[in-house]
Amino acid sequence: MQELLDHPAVQGGLAPFVIALIVAELLQRLRLSGLAIIAGFAVTVYLVSDFSFEPLTSARKIVLLGLLSALLALTLLRFNWRPLRLILAIAGGFATVWMALRILQQQDMTHMLLWSGGCALYVGWLIFWMDTLHESPVRAGSAGMALGLGTGGSALLGASALLGQFGLALGAAASAYLMLQAIFNSRLPCGRSFTLPLSLIAGLTGCLAVLTAQLPWYVLTVLAGIPLAAKIPVSEKMGLWLQSLLLSIAPLACAAGAIYITWYVAGAPPF
Repeated sequence: MQELLDHPAVQGGLAPFVIALIVAELLQRLRLSGLAIIAGFAVTVYLVSDFSFEPLTSARKIVLLGLLSALLALTLLRFNWRPLRLILAIAGGFATVWMALRILQQQDMTHMLLWSGGCALYVGWLIFWMDTLHESPVRAGSAGMALGLGTGGSALLGASALLGQFGLALGAAASAYLMLQAIFNSRLPCGRSFTLPLSLIAGLTGCLAVLTAQLPWYVLTVLAGIPLAAKIPVSEKMGLWLQSLLLSIAPLACAAGAIYITWYVAGAPPF
């Protein structure tokens, strides 16, 4: 049994998928199905590192910030102040700089400012545009699936197995969330408990893969298009399974593009 749990495909794929299915269904009546995304991510973290935070590396900061973002999202369930979206995006930018601070401090001042600004902008962008989907569970699920798979797949090819598992866990959890809606033809509650942890963790993971692995920085510009790709017009009269399919095409194309570019530049994965 332990050998099965130690398998990377189980840790970053099967386990978060199953846990997300269970959580999304069990919490549906409480309108907290969006927590499926952090539940799926958390089980991967548990299997990979057992929630150890010492020493507080950049990767462990991602875990900590992801968990805190889920708690924050719960406090914002009924809070729809208009500037909140921008505030969350700015806060995400500052969180990005803190996450990568030790790495950035090793650069000269010019490169430090350049990388800090670029990474903060990327994470803030994802948070802002994913937040526009927090009341659209099918679109959010499609975007989350593509963003997780694209980030995880690119990070794996960029020679970071841990960051790859982080991203793939998000993609698996979002896939489970989307699949439930398609199977039962019923929308699940979404909210910021889904979009905020997803966008923050995926954004931080992508940035860290650029700074510490072989992920080309311009791959992030492709991944940044995923939330916008999920906003394509689709008739609400269609069944949710068909909506899920159509809304997944463009985001998954962006994810595939990011993975292909990484493979073309970095080559085959080192395992």
